[in-house]
Amino acid sequence: MPVHRTGTPHASRTSRTSCTSRRPRLAAAGTLLAALALLLTLPGAATAAAPADDTPARGTARLGQGVIEHDGQGGLPRDSRAAQTEGVDVSSHQGNVDWGTLWNSGVKWAYVKATEGTYYKNPYFAQQYNGSYGIGMIRGAYHFATPNTTSGAAQANYFVDNGGGWSRDGKTLPGVLDIEWNPYGAQCYGLSQAAMVNWIRDFTNTYRARTGRDAVIYTATSWWKDCTGNNAGFGATNPLWVARYNTTVGELPAGWGFHTMWQYTSTGPTVGDHNRFNGALDRVQALANG
Repeated sequence: MPVHRTGTPHASRTSRTSCTSRRPRLAAAGTLLAALALLLTLPGAATAAAPADDTPARGTARLGQGVIEHDGQGGLPRDSRAAQTEGVDVSSHQGNVDWGTLWNSGVKWAYVKATEGTYYKNPYFAQQYNGSYGIGMIRGAYHFATPNTTSGAAQANYFVDNGGGWSRDGKTLPGVLDIEWNPYGAQCYGLSQAAMVNWIRDFTNTYRARTGRDAVIYTATSWWKDCTGNNAGFGATNPLWVARYNTTVGELPAGWGFHTMWQYTSTGPTVGDHNRFNGALDRVQALANG
């Protein structure tokens, strides 16, 4: 008599069917994971996932760092019959400067970065400041302002104490307040226009009290408009050094009827940042003498 087995064959077939159907799904998942792993190892994959922070290191800011980014650049200035005197500005980016080559090319004055905020001193300051003097140039020092870190008075004192002073020797220009776009964050350093004006006045008043000279203000017209509201309160006392990389000096900030110096390029010979003093060499000497 035939024996009928119940349940076991059916269950076995179901188990085999289930295992067979899972294999393609597992294989597909494995293929996908392998593809993702390969993608992450391809060049640029990590960069795309996490862009690098391109904020410069503290202390590396220099005159005109934001000019091209914010104002662009045009051609070089046209020749003018008005007397002008060529100058340069330098920072740690230039290292030890070949002052002899610059002097022989017609450069007769220079400004050297001394300090930034109350936390940085240019390690090449001595070679640059003394080297320009030694070759015969009239030279001075500048301070890169960071109004969001300490007060204007604190930074003026730090500047004077670390190379930014002045002496009536006919070869030393008054110190410069470099006030421009913030390379480390918000372009106006998080200050309101009124607060920025107060900060600048705190710096310039302190500098005058320490040295007997009014500091030169270096800025760009567009920044001055945005961050001070185009304040007109400094033109009567502080000489203007304006930044504009184009064929003409262009519009000046409010309060100044003329510029004293003009930074016109960051791609000049020997040293990139080249400038023109608005006058003959005797006018540079007059500014030095006060």
